[in-house]
Amino acid sequence: MTRAWQITLSDDGPRAELVDLDIDALYPSADTLETAADVEVAVSWSGLNYKDALAFAGNAGVVRRSPLVPGIDVVGTVTASTNSRWSIGDRVLLNGAGAGETRHGGLAERAVLDGGTLIATPTVFTDAQAAGIGTAGFTAMLAVLALERHGVTPESGAEVLVTGASGGLGSFAIALLARAGFAVTAVTGRPANADQLRALGAVNIIDRAELDRPSRALESQKWAGVIDSVGGQMLATALAQVRQDGAVAACGNAASPALNTSVMPFILRGVAVLGVNSSLTALARREHAWSRLASDLTPAIVDAIAHPVLLAEARDRAVEVLAGRVAGRLSVCVDGDG
Repeated sequence: MTRAWQITLSDDGPRAELVDLDIDALYPSADTLETAADVEVAVSWSGLNYKDALAFAGNAGVVRRSPLVPGIDVVGTVTASTNSRWSIGDRVLLNGAGAGETRHGGLAERAVLDGGTLIATPTVFTDAQAAGIGTAGFTAMLAVLALERHGVTPESGAEVLVTGASGGLGSFAIALLARAGFAVTAVTGRPANADQLRALGAVNIIDRAELDRPSRALESQKWAGVIDSVGGQMLATALAQVRQDGAVAACGNAASPALNTSVMPFILRGVAVLGVNSSLTALARREHAWSRLASDLTPAIVDAIAHPVLLAEARDRAVEVLAGRVAGRLSVCVDGDG
């Protein structure tokens, strides 16, 4: 048996319960959307992302099967494998790839996963730290890499803007950009977090009200690049302020999925919007991103951003995530030994 959170959708609304499941229940049935299920993992740590909080709330866009074990992050040790890439005892991790959405995820003591989507946990990180990075840090790294591929470099002299800076993704984006040599401006609606953001590497802090307002089609050019995790009006205003041939890495919609803008930034300044989909990232790019995370993040930075909670606390803490009351990132100790 495995202790697990289970979300069930019904006409009476969603129900989230901490239950004991037979491990056979974690294997896919013929009518699911799952791919291979060839590796069993003893889960040590998971995470509590915004998407996981939506799952606890019963969001049908996330919970695409019922019942479902949530948790888009999985960190642990292989206990059984028919996949040639993995052997018993290997330390592995997973971010997304359907976990916690179309297949059972990491908020359980055991997980049954597609070995083709797993990567080896970098030796520089403990399981707790790898989960502390989780999808938030992984997505932030993908966004930094997207800006770099577009040609946004520290040598351009202009700053890079990070919205949602107090959240997990934003916090890691600041640390990664600063490590790469960029001057970072952080946007937050929580002025009490300013010192923490500066400690991560932000040069300037601006209040979200400066962007969360109606904007003109084009405004003064400020940013060489933007990493945006909020969407909505702040993204529209940021787009109007991006410099010639700059780029925005769009990787979240915590404020809104809507984007009301004009074509002017694109046709007059050559601004690019680079979409970042961490869940469906190809294996080679996953491995490259985690290699950069291992070289660009120190364990001390991870510990400063991530805050551990117990498995039994996950449902209650999910409410706080949706309410915007969590700064940084929540990692979840699953095995009770963390």
